[in-house]
Parts: sequence; structure tokens; C-alpha cells
Amino acid sequence: MTRLSRQVYRIATDDVLGMGLKQFVLLNQLHEDVGVPQQQLAEHLCLGANILVLLLNGIESAGWAERRRDPADRRRHLVHRTPAGTAALASAEQAMDSVEDHVLDNLSAEERAVLRDLLARALAD
Repeated sequence: MTRLSRQVYRIATDDVLGMGLKQFVLLNQLHEDVGVPQQQLAEHLCLGANILVLLLNGIESAGWAERRRDPADRRRHLVHRTPAGTAALASAEQAMDSVEDHVLDNLSAEERAVLRDLLARALAD
């Protein structure tokens, strides 16, 4: 798994995805209509608060996300993906499909489906 992740990281560059791989992963966790608490993002992505803030600053300055105060708890920020972020993510997902095709080239479609299922189960919270 480590070797596969290294291959993906090597191939999925900013030039290919239109964004960094960490930005891609972060945008995948966000929604336009429902904000995600910043602390929950940090925990889910296994990131320290400072690193998450740096990533959020980058995607916010790109116009892909915005932080809003939680109306129920003004001390908390909710992070929302913007329409521009959704469009950027859709483009990056298409590019990531080609990265996945390259990395998993030796597996059949059925084997890829089994691998995705097993990885999803292994990563289930």
C-alpha cells in the first residue's frame, strides 16, 4: 500500500490535478450545502490544526472553499466548498481517474472494484 501511495503521490502532481494532492483530499471532504467543522476535518484527515489552517488558507485564496462561523456556536468555523471548488474538484477527479488507471494498470476492472471495497472497509471510521 505504501508503494502504491508513493506512485500516486509521484504521478498526481499539481500540473496533472490542477491542485496539490492534499488540497484534492481536503476538497473531497467538503460540501457546498453543509459546512464541515474545522476540528472534524483535522481529525478525519489526521492533520494538526496549524497544517489544516495552511491548507485551508490555500484553497480559500484559490476560491475553492470558505470558512463561515457556525450559527449554532460562534466559536466554531464551518468549512464549505464553493461552486468554483466543486468545478475544480470535478476536473481533478477526472485527472485522478487517469492516475488510478496508470497505477492499477495490472488489475482487471473486477479486481479494482474488490480493492476499492477492501480499502473502504479498512478505512471505515
